[in-house]
Amino acid sequence: MKTDKIAATCQENSHVMSRDLPPLNALRAFEVTARLGSVSQAAEQLHVTHGAVSRQLKALESHLGVSLFVKDGRGIKLTDAGLRLREVSGEAFERLRVVCAELSQSGADAPFVLGCSGSLLARWFIPRLGRLKADLPDLRLHLSAGEGDLDPRRPGLDALLVFAEPPWPADMQVHELARESVGPVLSPHFSGFERLRQAPASALLDEAL
Repeated sequence: MKTDKIAATCQENSHVMSRDLPPLNALRAFEVTARLGSVSQAAEQLHVTHGAVSRQLKALESHLGVSLFVKDGRGIKLTDAGLRLREVSGEAFERLRVVCAELSQSGADAPFVLGCSGSLLARWFIPRLGRLKADLPDLRLHLSAGEGDLDPRRPGLDALLVFAEPPWPADMQVHELARESVGPVLSPHFSGFERLRQAPASALLDEAL
């Protein structure tokens, strides 16, 4: 009889704990959305649809019984409850990332972890990935995508691929891969295309936009 009572109590407590803690996917969707300030960007980072993220956020709000976001023009902003949850969830997921990275690095055959922004990863690195694998066939590479100002000292990263300008940090080894050139691009349908195609970029300052 005592065993039955203990088992029943454990099952009851487990049910209460699972009911009190929101689903992990919903918390993850909230953490990314709150950090990026955009449902669309969160969906892109999580590799799911905009609707999937919205459903997770609504499920989380329903579970907690509070609103976490409100509309702000064409975007969204956090409510007071959302601000509280962002602080806690951000710290929790960052601790999880750090510990998981440390555990994965503890293996003898741990991969080389390269941090990179999502846009740079898609537009510059991925098109060159085939050549990298051909040159280094034994390299076990793990890509860690992120947005905003990436921290090269984040635990778990072996290297970071970023747009940056000197001076470089004195305690880091920096290899400049390429220089970025930024300039205007004229459409051939523009009325002044022939006149401006060989002109210096400064000539565009006199054009009406």
